[in-house]
Amino acid sequence: MQLSKNKKYQYLFFIIFSINLIFNGGNSNLLIQINFILLGLLFFFCQRDKNYNLHFKNFYNKNKISISFYLLFLLYLFFQILPLPLEFLKFFSPEKYKYIIDLKTDSSYSAITLSPSNSYFQILHFISLIVLVFILKMIFYTNRHKNRFYLFLSLLGFVASLFAVTVYLNGNPDFFIFKNSYYKNVATGFFFNRTVFAVFLVFTLIASLELIKNIEIKKLSKKKDNFFFKIYIRLFIIFITIGIISSFSRIGNFLLLITVLFYLINELFYSKNKSSSFRNIILLIIFFDIFVLGFYFGSAELIERFSVLKEEFSQIVSINTNLSRAQIINFSLNQFYNFFLFGYGPGSFEILFQLNFKNSGSYYADHAHSDIIEFFGEFGLLGMVLIIISIFKLFYNKIFYNFDNCLSVSCLIVILIFDFSLHIPIIQFLFIIYFSLNNIKH
Repeated sequence: MQLSKNKKYQYLFFIIFSINLIFNGGNSNLLIQINFILLGLLFFFCQRDKNYNLHFKNFYNKNKISISFYLLFLLYLFFQILPLPLEFLKFFSPEKYKYIIDLKTDSSYSAITLSPSNSYFQILHFISLIVLVFILKMIFYTNRHKNRFYLFLSLLGFVASLFAVTVYLNGNPDFFIFKNSYYKNVATGFFFNRTVFAVFLVFTLIASLELIKNIEIKKLSKKKDNFFFKIYIRLFIIFITIGIISSFSRIGNFLLLITVLFYLINELFYSKNKSSSFRNIILLIIFFDIFVLGFYFGSAELIERFSVLKEEFSQIVSINTNLSRAQIINFSLNQFYNFFLFGYGPGSFEILFQLNFKNSGSYYADHAHSDIIEFFGEFGLLGMVLIIISIFKLFYNKIFYNFDNCLSVSCLIVILIFDFSLHIPIIQFLFIIYFSLNNIKH
């Protein structure tokens, strides 16, 4: 069977996305480079097609101001890694200047960022993000394309959950590059962190529900085997739910619950295309997937994860350092004030933590556990202003305010305040993909 042009380009994109999934969500400097190269090659490959090139030009012409401010943001990140004379550094980053003086280094130049190498790779990552937007606007432009991505993501969530739960039920042995023994009693799958795994699965759940909803309102192509197609997607949802539950991630399970409630409330009160079949599926997910399977796979462990915000007050123990997650967030907030204007550079929090807690031993925090505070600290006020202006048009557009985007924004707010998952490349990709696909008009 000969593939259409759109399918060829979209399947190439799916392969790149799958690579990110398998290798810890692309969360390493090496994987950031690989992803930068792969997305760059796909972008230039798309540019060879006249229609895709026209799509790109139309999108660029309609969003020149937003793109210009994002490019200014990238230039700002480059400025953060430039070696500056110490007398200039004293003006741009007094706190970094104090560290340089305390360390008594011989160098007369230093960058604003605390970790120039990590910040450099983060620049490549932020370039990849805008390239991703360009690719999406070129190759995904109809509801049929959107449903194709949802089907891919639903299948991917099923595979990831099946792998994670299988390994989990077999005692979580380390397998190839997958270090499952780090979280011995939870499911993490292809990821090193259970919460990132759970958040990823929430996106696959949303994709699965969107597919079923689109079948019900006849937006998906009419086929005789739609009943069996719904059965497959329902099976995927069961495994995805089990994967989220067995991760024992509070954020992941909370997002699972609010996602299903969002769909139920929308179906009961706001949807213009109400479907009793879709409503019954949502109720089935709540009572069977969440409560029955949740009790079977989670039971006491899941309840314990939610009790008294235990994780928030758990300590990072070392020789002279006992810090709870809440204290780390408070420390991060104080550091934002110290690096108020120009920040301490993306990818530098781990260095910042070790500079302030020199006796932390092998136990240290590489994230602030509150993305919004860490982003403010990394970029500083100036950087945050630039990136907020660059995405302002998205929220100003009336088309943006639909059910799908409201759900995505709600998940985004929860993650920004209470978690660090938004610092993981694949989670950023998913938010960008969803916001892009949700704004397709036809």
